[in-house]
Amino acid sequence: MYRVRKGDTVSVIKGRDRGKKGRVVAILTGRDAALVEGVNVVKKHRRRTRQDQQGGIVNIESPISLANIMPFCKRCNRAARVGFTFLQDGSKNRICKTCKEVV
Repeated sequence: MYRVRKGDTVSVIKGRDRGKKGRVVAILTGRDAALVEGVNVVKKHRRRTRQDQQGGIVNIESPISLANIMPFCKRCNRAARVGFTFLQDGSKNRICKTCKEVV
């Protein structure tokens, strides 16, 4: 199980986009990577395929390794280590290890 899920706000801790924050769009489990909005943006050359599609150079998000991102805690206002707590009904919550707030 990954500590980051789709829809989480994460902070980049390594690489050229260090310090940036964004929302996780997708998790690529086979590659242990995630697509994050506005992070790891690369330029891609696209050819026009239909009359209505524009060709040229477009910016797209490239997958970033899960080792290079951490969940962002709104209460601590920084990237946080994540732990788990188990509830009475058997479900578990992800919590920030410093402030014990549910992430």
